[in-house]
Amino acid sequence: MAVFRSQRVLTPEGIRPACVHVDEGRIAAVTEYEPGPGDYGDALIMPGVVDTHVHVNEPGRTEWEGFRTATEAAAVGGITSIVDMPLNSVPVTTTLEAFQIKREAARGQLRVDVGYWGGVVPGNVSQLSPMVEAGVLGFKCFLIDSGIAEFGWVDERHLRPAMEELSRYRAPLLVHAEVADPMPPRVEGDPLKYTTYLKSRPRAAENEAVALAARLCAETQARTHIVHHSSSDALETLREYKSKAPLTAETCPHYLHFAAEEIPDGRTEFKCAPPIRERDNREALWRALGEGVLDMIASDHSPCSPSLKAGDFERAWGGVSGLQLALSVAWTEARKRGFTESDIARWMCAAPARLAGLEQRKGALVKGLDADLCIWRPEEKFAVDPAKLHHKHKLTPYAGQELFGVVETTVLRGEIVRLDDPPRGKELLRCR
Repeated sequence: MAVFRSQRVLTPEGIRPACVHVDEGRIAAVTEYEPGPGDYGDALIMPGVVDTHVHVNEPGRTEWEGFRTATEAAAVGGITSIVDMPLNSVPVTTTLEAFQIKREAARGQLRVDVGYWGGVVPGNVSQLSPMVEAGVLGFKCFLIDSGIAEFGWVDERHLRPAMEELSRYRAPLLVHAEVADPMPPRVEGDPLKYTTYLKSRPRAAENEAVALAARLCAETQARTHIVHHSSSDALETLREYKSKAPLTAETCPHYLHFAAEEIPDGRTEFKCAPPIRERDNREALWRALGEGVLDMIASDHSPCSPSLKAGDFERAWGGVSGLQLALSVAWTEARKRGFTESDIARWMCAAPARLAGLEQRKGALVKGLDADLCIWRPEEKFAVDPAKLHHKHKLTPYAGQELFGVVETTVLRGEIVRLDDPPRGKELLRCR
């Protein structure tokens, strides 16, 4: 039996000196602190981070990212479980056959545990049940062009029957909440300026989409989750519907760290959709996290080949690369606003595990759960050196940023993750 000890262990009751006992990969007990082997001093032992929004892109676009590099980056960042998004890979994960191809591509490459989201697209309702039965954790949809032709967007005609089907299984539907109507067909202005891009994806597009998803959630009672929430205007809609519908929402480190006013001209590594908005919007997102209107933080790691980021904001691929840095970015901003490490664990460990149906395996230091640990030093600072990132490509908007929170050790099912050891990550399939 292994024991991990520290003066600071983040338990459900709070941070205290403790020993985490591990037997056969699971937490056997959390007891009062006693000195002995496996002592990490005053480093914080926290549950491993669960990131439910990662675009791995394999198979088919492994020149963008892949299971090996993504899970290595996750492990270095204290993340012990990720859930892969269904698009950007070829094929997209919208059929049972495509799901099996995705699983085969991941085999033997995983440094951390990996689950999978399927996709809801026009005409694939009949595929949802077989994919759930095969282990998909839930489904993602777009209410607007996804940028990937084979991953079509859906409207209310497609959503209602899909949500009715998913409600039978209590499988969550993850919604990219933007609609096209409020978006101008063309925005005048310099395409190298971030302000021009920001005007092209107004808050109204997100606000209307959140309202549609929330209404259908209330009508169908299908578990519905808004991904990468960006617009502070739509927070009141979330607040209104969360009391009467199984509605949750996440935001992302880049929305919580950056502000539109600070993005330099031509820096397309900041481009994502929905866009990074203004300072006042950022502060409203933080208040919403504190109030529970937003439930969690996920990375939305969406990398691509650097050549696709070339040019201006109009032509560049949209997506922020930041998986390895997600914990440190979120913590850097949280500590400024008086939040604690326990808040971070709630937003980045417990809530994501619950969304993915993994709360009986992941997300807390509780007897019987997997012994997944993030051992880190919240008070230590570092400057982001892209050369030290394990993502396939090093282009990131966080380059040069000074962040708090240095991850010292990542433990997966009771064993320290070392990148020179064989991969030990497992698939996380839906519990039937």
